[in-house]
Amino acid sequence: MSIWAIVPVKPLRLGKSRLSGVLSDDERTVLNRMFLENALDILRATTRIGQTLVVSRDPAALAIAREFGARTVLEDGTPNLNNALQRATMLARTFEVNGILILPADLPLLSQADLESFIAATGGSPSITIAPDRHKDGTNALLVSPPGLLTYAYGPNSFNKHCEMARSKGAQVNVVLNPNLALDLDTPEDLDLFNSVKADA
Repeated sequence: MSIWAIVPVKPLRLGKSRLSGVLSDDERTVLNRMFLENALDILRATTRIGQTLVVSRDPAALAIAREFGARTVLEDGTPNLNNALQRATMLARTFEVNGILILPADLPLLSQADLESFIAATGGSPSITIAPDRHKDGTNALLVSPPGLLTYAYGPNSFNKHCEMARSKGAQVNVVLNPNLALDLDTPEDLDLFNSVKADA
């Protein structure tokens, strides 16, 4: 299967605003950059990923993406994650890829082994492979085959929405429960959990 990864990235200085009570703007910028670079490094090393496409309105994030050999799309207009992902998917489809992996950049525990295991869980086509967040509400990784099978529904309850949408189209749904994929950093509680895991490692 030919797979392209799409990585949506908020402006590095503005991302993780809910951590502003515990981290300064500079600290959040460093954190966001570190997580983006980790995700791009893992994607570049994963042989089943043919190409990575970073979508952002932040020229700094796009410059980092290019350093890692990724293609870039400058998001314009009113910020809308689902619309941006649809446009990026349309671009990828012109290259006749078989699958689209949506992978956010804020998965601090992500490893190459986690990603390869996630991809290996994929069945035939049509199908989705999906990893929820630790609350089983959000979608932390989503592999869609064929591209365009779903209209993305990121936001509240996106995990269930994506699963229901896939089933309504007769597609196979593969759910991957992986604690390293389940932790995304949005709140001070998430940050505390991340720090405790790193301390125990």
